[in-house]
Amino acid sequence: MLDRLSQIEKRFNDIESEMSTPAVAENPRRLQELARERSGLEDIVTPYRQYQATARTLDELREILATETDDEMRTLVKQEIASLESRLEQEQEELKIALLPKDPNDGRDVIMEIRAGTGGDEAGIFAADLFRMYSRYAQLLGWQVEIIDRSEPHLGSLKEVVFEVRGRGAFSRLKYERGVHRVQRVPATEAAGRIHTSTATVAVLPEADEVEMDIDPADLRIDIFHSGGAGGQNVNKVATAVRITHLPTGTVVICQDERSQLRNRQKAMAVLRARLLDAEREKQESEISAERRTQVGSGERAEKIRTYNFPQDRVTDHRTGLTLHNLPKIMEGYLDELINSVAASEQAKQLEANLV
Repeated sequence: MLDRLSQIEKRFNDIESEMSTPAVAENPRRLQELARERSGLEDIVTPYRQYQATARTLDELREILATETDDEMRTLVKQEIASLESRLEQEQEELKIALLPKDPNDGRDVIMEIRAGTGGDEAGIFAADLFRMYSRYAQLLGWQVEIIDRSEPHLGSLKEVVFEVRGRGAFSRLKYERGVHRVQRVPATEAAGRIHTSTATVAVLPEADEVEMDIDPADLRIDIFHSGGAGGQNVNKVATAVRITHLPTGTVVICQDERSQLRNRQKAMAVLRARLLDAEREKQESEISAERRTQVGSGERAEKIRTYNFPQDRVTDHRTGLTLHNLPKIMEGYLDELINSVAASEQAKQLEANLV
């Protein structure tokens, strides 16, 4: 393991040297590739250097113990050695996790898509609740959220919403949220107080760079139309909404949330690149794509990763079995405990697989 870590550190140093050369500075694609690789290696190199520092300190203390004759000093040194040995063991376990195969998309921004599933009007209200929950989570982490497109049948309800989340490690965290989410609660319109069950689907796509996903303009049909909405000075007066159709695949993306046609076009292209890149990866990684289709499914109630039960103030993640009882706080964006449990479960499976 240490030999591998030493090689990774050498590669990290080589990347930093290459990035400082004029040839790379003039090549945006290469600079982007190196920056992404460096970012991934930094999460390994940083704890490895800490491990090296701890090991050096431990060696120094053992040398002192070998020559020290004062009993009181020897006792203090032994205590410090025991403490550092425990820390070194912990750091070694952390390095094992750091060395697990990384998702190459973990450092990317994301495109998220939330759609109301089964359950009628209540499903649309739940989709809006989920969008607010993820917006609050992003805010807590200092990430930026930009709406790309949304369909609002009525106030407080969403048929679907597509939005971008920008921030360090956004995909590494939010990827665990893709799948079907189920809610159980009494709707405000339910006079008899019966619990209603509905669902919403969440898709999380890593955002693709322009230089990475080169799309032939001849493959696109771009339509400009008037935005729809609940009213206001700019609605339906100026044609700013953009619909882009990728002719080879039939992929259609609509963006009408911005008042600028240019901004709508830029956002629509970002979604198109993300969807095409995701489709390309699905072809190359059939097992991963099959898992993704299973997670998102068709939005039926039985296909769920998490249940939000309001009457019992309970959230259960069905992948790990974790149940929490602070639903209002979770709906305010405090998702780390849920996400951490799924991430830890995935790491444990990877560690077990590596030992086989």
